[in-house]
Amino acid sequence: MKFLGRQKELIKLREFQAKRSASLIVMRGRRRIGKSRLLEEFGKDFSQAYYFSGLPPEEKTTTRHQLEEFSRQMARAFRTAPAIYMDWSDAFWALGEKLQKGKCLLVFDEISWMGSKDATFLGKIKNLWDLYLKKNDNLVFIICGSASSWIEKNILQSTGFVGRVSYTMALQELTLPECSLFWPQSIDAYEKLKFLSITGGVPKYLEEMNPNISAEENIKRLCFTPGGFLVDEFERIFADIFLRNSDMYKQILHVLAAKALEQRTVFETIEGYHSGRISEYLKELELAGFIRRDFAWNFSEGKDNKISQYRLQDNYLRFYLKVIEPHMSMIQRGAFQYKSLALLPGFSSILGLQFENLVLNSRPVIHNLLELDDVVNENPYFQRKTKRQEACQIDYLIQTRSHSLYVCEIKFSKNPIGSEVIQEVQEKIRRLKIPRGFSIRPVLIHVNGCQDSIKESEYFSHVISFGDLLKQL
Repeated sequence: MKFLGRQKELIKLREFQAKRSASLIVMRGRRRIGKSRLLEEFGKDFSQAYYFSGLPPEEKTTTRHQLEEFSRQMARAFRTAPAIYMDWSDAFWALGEKLQKGKCLLVFDEISWMGSKDATFLGKIKNLWDLYLKKNDNLVFIICGSASSWIEKNILQSTGFVGRVSYTMALQELTLPECSLFWPQSIDAYEKLKFLSITGGVPKYLEEMNPNISAEENIKRLCFTPGGFLVDEFERIFADIFLRNSDMYKQILHVLAAKALEQRTVFETIEGYHSGRISEYLKELELAGFIRRDFAWNFSEGKDNKISQYRLQDNYLRFYLKVIEPHMSMIQRGAFQYKSLALLPGFSSILGLQFENLVLNSRPVIHNLLELDDVVNENPYFQRKTKRQEACQIDYLIQTRSHSLYVCEIKFSKNPIGSEVIQEVQEKIRRLKIPRGFSIRPVLIHVNGCQDSIKESEYFSHVISFGDLLKQL
């Protein structure tokens, strides 16, 4: 399939080709986010590009199995007979000897799979870099993986890699304009929204879509047909990413599927677990890209404060938990009758949240539409109730250096939005505790149009449609 999107990431990676020394890059991101595909595209710029990947984690998989697989991949890459490596040091010596000269890209994909069973594996990776790879000034070595928490703990926070990593790239979902490239230009924005409301901007899910049939038919085929790609995807990605089995991940996601919550509320909702353990699982889910921690901030300084909420930012996970999982038995035996997205039990209650995720995952696009280049801070914003202030929740708030606050209302509606939204936003702004000297600019982001009264009121500084977000590049 044609490579779509990720042009900014490609440009960033290509900067390291212009260096006069070797580069060690760490790349991470959830399964299906397109890490391997991006690196394949990047590899086209090299005369020598070699890709190695570990075996998926299974209970009986050992270091010996990983070494044997590495040997087979070495043999295919360099067109030699498979060698027998007794240890990773031997394997890496053999590899390092072959990469002393020339313009080389070396990729270790799913690094945690390769080395999780060997306590000395990462030390030997460090030696591979120090003794061999860094001596080739034209070499780029990329360590890549989906187990982001494992990478964070064992590589990025490891003293053994201090001063060695040139750059860390965390791949996020595609922005809305990039997602739009997967459809012909003739496809309506709302048609695209239907599909994106269940997949988000995950490249693999978009690749599974057939653009020649409707969103409804694609959803039926992928989500509600026995063997459909997204029917069993939840279990697959969790088995691959987290190197331990626990229902805690799923419990946390269920709690956050309904709305964003503060950490203490998550603790109170999940019984039977120590708060320290829950904090650890929250961090792992955040590093994996499934949830996001949104901080409120101090307007006077523009700096984050301690108040934050966790939000489920992955559309597929919420759709699975709220819509697919409750009907899994019927889906697997082919008895679930899918008629339309709008009639799915439980879907209407989450559609607004799915739309918010799509918008919030495309923040640079909004910055461009608002012509902002001086953003100090931005996030979904909430304010606790105290004796001096009322509670307040803003879908998306942007603060600029010029002391402007853009209060963005992200509104999903099946029908054109009426003037009642103005009163809603006015009430939010009234509750918001703002220092003197700040200007407030309300922004409306919508899907299915607005009534004429919205434009006639001239209340909003900008009115942005979903179609605008798709087109802006």
